[in-house]
Amino acid sequence: MALADKTLICVECGGEFIFTAGEQEFFNARGFSNEPKRCRSCRAVRRTEQRGGMYSDQPREMYPIVCAECGNDAMVPFRPRGDRPVYCSDCFGKTKAEATEI
Repeated sequence: MALADKTLICVECGGEFIFTAGEQEFFNARGFSNEPKRCRSCRAVRRTEQRGGMYSDQPREMYPIVCAECGNDAMVPFRPRGDRPVYCSDCFGKTKAEATEI
């Protein structure tokens, strides 16, 4: 069955938005049975509000580390457990790039 673009109405702003055939295929592949109720911009606002929650006004807690690659001091947004190497942002980017080349 060929899918066609659908025009839907956003429950937040009341505006029309297009639910494309490609988006419908994505929803079907993921097993989603309901069509989206919000337009793309209203979904983005809702997602931002949900992620912020009660912690949105507080700065993120950072932890000091010594990079396992270069030995420089750095700060990371998670508490290192000690069972895995922790890298500064520069070295992490390099190791991630190397991993994708393989």
